[in-house]
Parts: sequence; structure tokens; C-alpha cells
Amino acid sequence: MTAFEEMGVMPEIAQAVEEMDWSLPTDVQAEAIPMILGGGDVLMAAETGSGKTGAFCLPILQIVHETLLDQREGKGARKSAHSAGSHKWKMNAHDRGDAMAIDPEGTLCQARDAQGWHGTRSNKAVVGGGKWYYEGTVTDEGLCRLGFSTGQARLDLGTCKNGFGFGGTGKKSCGKQFDSYGEPFGMNDTIGCYLDLDRGEISWAKNGIDLGKAYDIPPNMRSEQFYAAVVLKNAEMLFNFGDTPFKYPPKNGFVGLSSASGKSVTESKIISGGGVSAKPAPNAPQAIIIEPSRELAEQTIVQLQKFKTHLSNPTVRDLLIIGGVAAREQMDALERGVDIVCGTPGRLEDLISTGKLALHQVRFFVLDECDGLLSQGYGDLINRLHGQIPKVTSDGKRLQMIVCSATLHSFDVKKMAERLMYFPTWIDLKGADAVPETVHHCVCLVDPKTDVEWKSMKRHVTTDGVHQKDRVGPDSYSPETYSEAVKMLKGEYTVRAILKHNMDRALIFCRTKLDCDNMERYLNQVGQGKLTCVCLHSDRNPAERKGNLQKFKDGKVRFMICTDVAARGIDVSGLPFVINVTLPDEKQNYIHRIGRVGRAERMGLAVSIVSTVKEKVWYHSNCKNRGRGCYNTNLTDVGGCCIWYDEPKLLSDIEEHLDITIDRIDKTFDVPVNEFDGKVTYGQKRKTAGSLYKGHVEFLAPTVSELAQLEKCAQTSFIDLKYKKKFARRA
Repeated sequence: MTAFEEMGVMPEIAQAVEEMDWSLPTDVQAEAIPMILGGGDVLMAAETGSGKTGAFCLPILQIVHETLLDQREGKGARKSAHSAGSHKWKMNAHDRGDAMAIDPEGTLCQARDAQGWHGTRSNKAVVGGGKWYYEGTVTDEGLCRLGFSTGQARLDLGTCKNGFGFGGTGKKSCGKQFDSYGEPFGMNDTIGCYLDLDRGEISWAKNGIDLGKAYDIPPNMRSEQFYAAVVLKNAEMLFNFGDTPFKYPPKNGFVGLSSASGKSVTESKIISGGGVSAKPAPNAPQAIIIEPSRELAEQTIVQLQKFKTHLSNPTVRDLLIIGGVAAREQMDALERGVDIVCGTPGRLEDLISTGKLALHQVRFFVLDECDGLLSQGYGDLINRLHGQIPKVTSDGKRLQMIVCSATLHSFDVKKMAERLMYFPTWIDLKGADAVPETVHHCVCLVDPKTDVEWKSMKRHVTTDGVHQKDRVGPDSYSPETYSEAVKMLKGEYTVRAILKHNMDRALIFCRTKLDCDNMERYLNQVGQGKLTCVCLHSDRNPAERKGNLQKFKDGKVRFMICTDVAARGIDVSGLPFVINVTLPDEKQNYIHRIGRVGRAERMGLAVSIVSTVKEKVWYHSNCKNRGRGCYNTNLTDVGGCCIWYDEPKLLSDIEEHLDITIDRIDKTFDVPVNEFDGKVTYGQKRKTAGSLYKGHVEFLAPTVSELAQLEKCAQTSFIDLKYKKKFARRA
């Protein structure tokens, strides 16, 4: 048995893992896999390359496969058949629409299909006579209709003559005849449903207020079996049949349905299939995995495909949904059927909003690099999707949510976890942010007031254009002039850093996609073919991005210029250098950036080029086109798309966050000696200096000699004492 099988992983998946040369689970896998297999929500923080993708993909793949197997063999039906005959009143899990989810207690019903209605009936019915009552409370926004129906009625309550319903719009309905009745109801309202089989009447109450008689039951139907019934559209309701005290107890001799006994009650004959779609909707996957970038989504789907190599009969179908790929291909795949979907937020939102991708069967909701998703502004989207996903699946299982983050100490991630997750297990193998010992990081300050080289520059990097409408120039001393000067100097400083340290491979981080494009052109211009580079950001088409990343990994180009978002999940082994042309917006991203070097015990150098003055930059937070074709250089507080970027403050925040002072260097880019004393080759493993070892031995030699002499005396004394006692006994 392999180590993965000991954690409960299927032999078929364990075999695939073994073929990938994963002999032992990583720390995060050892912690997370059993938790997810056990049904818990998990919040994990671990570095890129720690195996966190496998930590959530392995158990999700296994559970999805087992669920498909159960559906094919009808195991879920047999389990629910028993519950249908339970002595307790509940909603019947086998007399429901395919998007109707019912909790194990049978009292909480939820349908998250925003496009259609889905209904269910109780597992028991009353017949013959009596005055019966039950309550339904609206526990989430949406459309609902509840009441009573016979066994011959359609699940879409109120659309045939055998069902009587009252809806949230204030309409009663029977046989598709919708008439005004009572008043509308919604979130947190409790509706009392009255069935008087003695007088043949049906009525409802809202929050304890009687709304009056709604229907006279036709004489030919009074001997029928009547079930509690509900139909929902993207809504949720909680029912009470009388096993617990009613919120608004009935009067005038009415009693809860749970009090029915003897000839007054009959069991449902529908214990399998009745009204349930035998085959789940093809475009309704069981797992949704959201990634912040195309590269991460592609990497995750590749991992899934490797893990399922030996899984078959049934086959788990996966689909990659990202922008830049023809939407028609993805929609065709959804129509054929999918079980696991992995994608980026934009395209996922498009398909979900148009009804091409349904969420009512989702049982796993995964947010990878969640801090990145939130910083990109996808918090509202995450909330909306979570609201549309059933909290209880159609087979009675609770929704599992898995969140991965670069750090669990992010305020936004913590608040989101508290709001959306169900008592999550925290797996923090990263801890508080700290700089690894293998990373040497330093700051080069750019002061345009003292370094006036910008005034006479004949060639400089193309700036971002935020000062096109400002009066700037060498004779001006305005904040705008110094801001433009910083932009010019940073391009020159970047080239100096490369040449000073003879950087053969480096990641160069710029704040915006425009800055990346400008830096790429500048390096090609200055280097004349020697400073080879590629660009990686979301405006480049997928084929170009994939090709550029591969060129950098293969060493065909020396530099990759990218934004924070594009770089997430990229793991390049032995990377020696990182240059931050601009500090990141979030202080946590500083660690994320410089942590690209210094991996696998290899030494790395990270240089940050930091302005001493505020810099005016683009900030398209409220821009309709997210910056594309935008030329509004006004500040955001007056309706524009620019802000003043305070790098001195950002640097102070980073140092406070890490509780350190980062080494300063000047524009010569001479790195301070300290522990990085010339014996280090960036990108190579650190070697112990022989001279230090020799000095250490010479210093300790007298003490070691003295200890050896004392040990010899102690041993001699022990032997002498032992033999003296031996001869004394013989005498």
C-alpha cells in the first residue's frame, strides 16, 4: 500500500501519482487530503511548488468519481428509499426535480437553478379527513410556491388541477390559473399551510395572520392523498411538520402533519425515480475551480488529467474554461457533459450568466490563489456564485469549499472565510510572512531631485502617458515633473542592475500591463538583441503567453516581464534574480514576488527600484473598459483613472510587516557584503566556506584537547575503582 492509499486515496489515483514520482505526500497534502475526503471545508496556505494543487485535486477527483459510480449503480436511490419510508415527515428525496436539493433531515429544500422551477413533495400524505397544518420559512432570496398536491400532480406545484400553491408574488395557483391572494412574502417570512379535509378547504397564513380561504377542494378529489408540496426557483425554504414547536401554532383544531397516524396517513409510493431526472443536467458540474490566471487554470487541468489516467468506467470529464479560446468549443463541451470545471473568473461568469453553465449540482467550490482573486476585484463575483450554489446537494451532501491563499493572514481572505465557509480547517504551513535565508533583497532608491540625469536623457523607456496633459520639463519642479522623471530613471536603473550583476535570467515585475509592454520595447532597444525578453500579461493572447513562458523556462530568452497577476503559480527552478520596477500594491505580494528566487536551497537576489517621491499612475478601478482605450488622466476623486502612488509609504509598510529594515543600495547597484560575502553564486546552492571551517577548528582545539584529557581521567578512575571493589570481595 502506498503512502497516498494510507490516507484513503483510491488505488487507481495512487498509481497515477506514483507514476509521477510522487513517492510521499507533501506536508500540505498530508494535512488537506484526509480533511477533504472527510467532507470538511479547508483553508490552506502554502508556497507555490508545495503540492497544494494535488492537495485539493486528488480528493475532489476521487469523490466525483465515486459519486458518478453511485449514480450509475443507483446506490443513492436505495439509500433514499429507506428514508422515504421513515416514520418522520420530510420532503421526499426521490420525488423531486433534478436541481432540488434536500438536506438529510428532509426539512431544508434548496434549488439554485436560476432558469427553471424545481419541486418536491413530502414522503407521507394525509387522507380521508382531519385538519392539518405545516409551516414553511423562506431562508434565502428567490421565488417559491408552497401548498398541497395529490400524488397525480405535477412537481411544478399549481400548474395542474391536482396541486394548490401560494407563491411569493402574492398569487395563488391551480391548473395554471394565477389569482391574487393575501399579500407577497419573501426572506424570513413564515407561511402556514392549512388543509381542512373535513370541510374540503385550503388556506394559508403569513407570519401567523390568516389570509382566508383560498380554495374549495372539488368533491371528486376529497378522498385523494394530499402531500405537502413546494416548488422553488433559485430559492431556499425550511419546513416544520410539527416535530418541533411551530413558530405560529395553528388554531381552530388544526394540528401538525406529524400528528397524523393510523388510517389518516399513508406512505409515498414514490421511492425511486418519481419526477427525478435520472441523469443530471450535462452542463451542471460537481466541482468548480476558479483560478486568477489562464496559466494556473491550465496547470491545474493538466494535473487533473494526470491524476485520472487510470480512472475509467465511469470517466470523470473535465473542462478548461478560459478567455482567448472560442466560446463555442466550451459550450459544445458543456452540452456533451462535464463533471469538473476549472477556469478564470471572466469566462466562467459569462457562461453562468447566460445559463450555459449551471451550478445546481456543484458540491465543491474551490478558490485557488484566493488573495489574488480578491485583489483583482472578484469578491462580488465570488459572493454571487456562492449564493447560486446549493448549500446542500441533491443527494443530501453539504457543499464543500476549499480556499488556497498565499497567506491566511490577509484580512480580506479571513473575512471571506468567516462569511462563506462552514467551520473551515486552517492549514497554515507558511505562517507569518518572512524572507527566506536564501534570498538577499535590497532597495535602490530613485530620487529625481538629486539624480538629475533625466534632464539630459536622449533615450529612455516610454512612459505610461499619465502626464500627457501636464506641463512637465527640466525647468519645472512640480510633482508631475518629478513623477515623469522617476518613470524615465526606472528604465535606466533596471538596465544598470542587469549589467552590474550580469543577470542571465530574471523576472522583472511591473505594476501594469502597459508598463510591461514599455519595458519589453526598451530592453529590446537598449540591448540590441542581447537583453532578450518576453512579456506575460492578460492582454497577450493565450498562445503567445504560453509560448513566452516556455521560452523563458527553456532559457531561450533571459528576462520575463510580468504583472503580479500573470506571475501567480509560475514556478521556474533555479531562478537567480528578481527586479521590482515598482513595489506591489499589496505588501503581501512583496514576499510573493521575491520568493520566486531562493528556492530549493539556491541563493537569489531581489532588487526593488523605489521612488523617493510620489508617482502618478493609472488606476482603472471604476473604468468601464478596465483601462482599454482609456485616456482619462484625471485623479479618481474627480472621476478620472489615476492616483498618486506613494512608494515611500509602501516601502515603510513592507518593512513594518516583515519587522526588518531592507538594505539600501545606490545607483551603482553594489550589493552590501554581510553574509552574502562573495562566496555566493546566485542561482546556485550555497557552499560552506573552507576558511571559516578552518578558523573554527583552530579556535576550539585547546578546549577539545582539555575535554579529551578530562574524559580519559574519568574513565581511568572508574576502572581503578571497579577492580578495587572486585579484589576486596575475594579477600
